[in-house]
Amino acid sequence: MAAAAAEARVFLEVRRRLQSALLILGVPNEGGLPVDVCVTPTSLQVKSPGGCTELWLPAGVRLVPSSCRGLRHVAGDGLHLRLQARAEFCTKLISMFNQSSQAQECCTFYCQSCGEIIMKNRKLLRVLPLPHENWGALVDEWCCHPNPFANKPLHPQENDCFTGDCFFLVNLRRDLQQPRPEVPPVETRCLSSENHLKMKRKANTKVICKRCKVMLGETVSSETTKFYMTEIIIQPSERNFPIIPRSQFVQSVFAQCLVELSSARSTFRFTLQGHDGKAYILLWLLNSDTLVIEALESSTSTKKFPLLEDLLKADSSSAWNAVKVLYQPCIKSRNVQLTSAWESDVSVHCLTLPSATCLELLLILSRSNATLPPSLRCMNSFQSDCRMQV
Repeated sequence: MAAAAAEARVFLEVRRRLQSALLILGVPNEGGLPVDVCVTPTSLQVKSPGGCTELWLPAGVRLVPSSCRGLRHVAGDGLHLRLQARAEFCTKLISMFNQSSQAQECCTFYCQSCGEIIMKNRKLLRVLPLPHENWGALVDEWCCHPNPFANKPLHPQENDCFTGDCFFLVNLRRDLQQPRPEVPPVETRCLSSENHLKMKRKANTKVICKRCKVMLGETVSSETTKFYMTEIIIQPSERNFPIIPRSQFVQSVFAQCLVELSSARSTFRFTLQGHDGKAYILLWLLNSDTLVIEALESSTSTKKFPLLEDLLKADSSSAWNAVKVLYQPCIKSRNVQLTSAWESDVSVHCLTLPSATCLELLLILSRSNATLPPSLRCMNSFQSDCRMQV
């Protein structure tokens, strides 16, 4: 037991674009020194008086042992070392809705939390992205005649699916099994992906799963419903419902939304607000080309948080693609001035999700941040996270 407790923690953060890596060797205590570190192109080995930790790199990742530099000891962390790394770059992220493969197919919409069928055998002939929030102004600039789309709603037809920043917009039919809104919906008009959702706040337009009572989306008009990407799984009808741990699904979907938005709009700062309009998290996307490789004993503390059990369940080593973000929580009147400044900044993009999902993401970020080496947890008063898996 003592030998196991004395094993060194190995944390490797690889940047694909920079072809570099940061290696942190977390020696349990000063008495654990000296250590013998062996770096090969395909593995890392750390020997200390208490035991030996070995980490094998995944396929496609190679280190350059001769490039080791910047060796230093950081209190609370252990040894820091930088070296060159060669890692295959991911070609392209899979979109949240694969238009080429799922358009023209019969699809079934499931509640991600419980597997309840929301819409069954819906044939989608068109899957189209909604324009961004400034499209109306662009039309005015380019057209030599009055804007033909002014004040016209963008509602999908029966076999359409419109995709926004983090939601799907579909047309509901009476013959399909579907969740019931709590009150009759309110007719609204939409001009863009961002303000598509603005409705009268006095009316309750939430769409609730009949089985687990989770909020899935909101009604936009009498025939159109908005489903949040973090609450719905869309599968070809011939496939079964995929069982994906909730926290893994939420962070993967949200990370892909951040990456796609930053690539399409050169936006790197985001405010995450609930469907009630309240801000929950400020996020600053640093990079999306990070590969994290770690050798660490499983932590028993995650057993207290069922939502997070799948985050740190690796036995001896694990590797995952991740986005690196800085974040600040906004709940309980925290960071009020910073939140106000971001909300008035045109370069900051606002994303809306169910309030419960915003709290889930905040819990995931907080728990993930606590598992990083101490020196990587904060930057310029922001908390850091590089475990949000893509």
